[in-house]
Formats: sequence, C-alpha cells, structure tokens
Amino acid sequence: MGAALFDRFPDWTATADDALGYSIRELCVDDPRGELGLTRFTQPALFVVNAMTYRARQEDGGVMPSFVAGHSLGEYNALLAANMCDFKTALTLVKRRGALMADVRGGGMAAVIGMEPEKIQELLQTSDDGRCLDVANFNSFEQTVIAGPVDAIGAVKPQFEAAGVRAFIPLKVSAPFHSRYMKDSQAEFSAFLDGFPFVPGTVPVVANATAQPYGADIRGTLASQIASPVRWLDSMLLLMDRGVTDFVEAGPGSVLSKLVAQIKKRRG
Repeated sequence: MGAALFDRFPDWTATADDALGYSIRELCVDDPRGELGLTRFTQPALFVVNAMTYRARQEDGGVMPSFVAGHSLGEYNALLAANMCDFKTALTLVKRRGALMADVRGGGMAAVIGMEPEKIQELLQTSDDGRCLDVANFNSFEQTVIAGPVDAIGAVKPQFEAAGVRAFIPLKVSAPFHSRYMKDSQAEFSAFLDGFPFVPGTVPVVANATAQPYGADIRGTLASQIASPVRWLDSMLLLMDRGVTDFVEAGPGSVLSKLVAQIKKRRG
C-alpha cells in the first residue's frame, strides 16, 4: 500500500517516521508484525497514503477543489487538503485519535442495507435493545451503519430482517465508533487538540458531525466527530444543493464514489 508514493515523497515519509516513531513504509508495504489491521496503526497508515495520493494528484495537474470532505478519518485529509493544518500536525492528531479509539473495548457496528435512515432510527426506538444503539454512519439513502453493544446489535437483527432490509451485516471492528460510547475518548481528544494550531481553510471543509462547512470552532467540531455520527449523506446533499456536480475521490479505492453515485441516483 503506497509503495511508489513513499519514494516520490521522501520528505513526508521522513516526517511520518519521526511523528509516528516507526517506519511508515515498512508498515504499509511489509507489515512484518501484522499491525496494519489494528486501529492504532490503520488510521495513520490510511491518512499518510491518502495525503500522498492527493498531493500526487495536485502536483500532476489536479485543480483545487471548490469544497473538500472526508469520511471519518478522511476528514483529517480534507483539513490538510484545505490547508487548515500542516501534514505533521494532522498526522500527530490522527496518531492520537487512533490510539484513543483503539483503547475502547466492547461493542460493535453493523451495516444496514436497503432501508431509509429515518426508518432505521424509528425502528431502533421500538425496543430496549434498539435504544442502546446509535446510528454511526449515514452513508447513503440505502446504507446506514449502527453502533453499540454487541448483544443489542444481535438482538435487533431479527427486527430489521422482518422489516425487509436487504442485508444486516455485522462489521469487523473493535468498538462502537461514532456513537455515545465514544464520549470519554472524545473528551480526551478534545483536551489533546488544545495544543495544536489551525487556520481558516483555503476552501470550505464539510464536517462529518454537522454536515456543514467548518466555522470558527475548528477544534470543537473536530473533537465532536469521534462520538457523533458521520453525516455523509447530508454532507453530499449539501454539496449538491450548492451546485457541485463533479466529485473526485482522492485516495485508494472507490467506496465513497459508489456512495455518491447512489445518492445522486436517488436525488435525481
């Protein structure tokens, strides 16, 4: 993952090694200790590869976007792309975020496919188990992720299947990210953020937690993301309402592009 990028950007590779305390190239390319799948390592690795991918795109003639947005961890790449902070600052924050989120134990997440987000929220309110769960990701009209205690997720699965969902898929995650159960991590991260500088962006960054462009309270908005749902659907609808027609995914894969295509199709 990212092998050619580390050779192309030795300055950022060296900065990453210094900030992380280990070789980012070794982690991403060789992963000799089997760490890449662990949250505290996955998040910095994805951030670095995303950042280098975007930098390569820009240096190869990519135009500056009118808006930027990132899904969960990707929001840090969006802040970097908008020049609201530098590479080392963003990576240092990602390292701390990953460590805090990795320390949370218990709980899980499940993807619900084929049911409107509003219906999912209504269904969760019909049982004690459901009320223990939060919507973690509003990804599209067709795809929503819920989070909370593992037993509660298992208990509501039959309800959702009876209600006609196309699929109910437990996710391989270590904790109920973007839910009320991350509040302690959010508080710790908020305190950590106080020591880092941010500046107004050169382009608007649409925040996960609010589905609105960042305002003056950059630290508060960024910290709240940890225990708030990722409002990707509303973020993309906002951009469409603002006249955006072309969406470019600046990173490996096409997951977000597929979500945008789903949203565009339903939006008409």
